[in-house]
Amino acid sequence: MILATLTLLQQESVVRVPSYFYPAIMGMFLFGIVMALVAAVLGFARAGAFGPSARWFSFAAVSLILFHIQFLILGFGFISDDSNLVFAVLTFFNVFVLIAAVCMVMGFVRLTNPQ
Repeated sequence: MILATLTLLQQESVVRVPSYFYPAIMGMFLFGIVMALVAAVLGFARAGAFGPSARWFSFAAVSLILFHIQFLILGFGFISDDSNLVFAVLTFFNVFVLIAAVCMVMGFVRLTNPQ
């Protein structure tokens, strides 16, 4: 069984990437980082008028911006073939998404708490 698995792992396979793959990935990546930046700027600008809930949602947007930057660093690690960088980033890959989720929960908690 182990010999069969090793034999399968040594064979190379040809993968055909669809023509829409790279434009779709880049478009969603750029749209995501721009929208997170807009949400962060608008949230911090309106936090004085809408209270602490808007500030927490802004922190969530900043965390998503940091997630996008982390994704860029991961791509750079793959391109430069630096396995130490790749595994260091992959170890904590979802940490900024987790922080954003906590900030959003805090935003909703503060939103339902009347002042």
